Amino acid sequence: MLIFAAEGEHNPVIPIWQELIIGAVAFAFLCWILMKYVFPRMEETFRARVDAIEGGIRRAEEAQREAAELLTQYKQQLAEARTEAARIRDEARADAAGIREEAATRAREEADRIIQSGRDALAAERGSIVRELRGELGSLAVELAGRIVGEALEDEARRRGTVERFLEELGTATAGGKR
Repeated sequence: MLIFAAEGEHNPVIPIWQELIIGAVAFAFLCWILMKYVFPRMEETFRARVDAIEGGIRRAEEAQREAAELLTQYKQQLAEARTEAARIRDEARADAAGIREEAATRAREEADRIIQSGRDALAAERGSIVRELRGELGSLAVELAGRIVGEALEDEARRRGTVERFLEELGTATAGGKR
């Protein structure tokens, strides 16, 4: 077995030099086309994808920052609303206490007025009853005195004088008994 064969016969281990040149030229042309057209487009596509991803990340970070700001504002507004609600509740309680006190004062004044009008009515009724009783007591006293004494006390002037004297004595005796 000879490695070198005769000139007519080609050795398959050793390539043909024309094929090497054509293969090298085709490979160089293919590399040039890839570098000139394909790799820049691939680079653009990669850059666009990186920009889209980074832009999405930036937008997400901005959205998260805005959401955090909104949450802070919401918490602040909620705290202010709670403070305002507590203030309104306190004012309502104070108003209710004032209304209750005012109603109680009015009720007391109305009760005092009713009691006073009742006392006035009682005093007027008492005066009226006392006048009636004095008149009745006077006529009964005169009639009784007339029966006891046996004389008729028909004279009005005498009757009034006697009744008035009797009532004064009765009032003095009652006043003396109370002391």
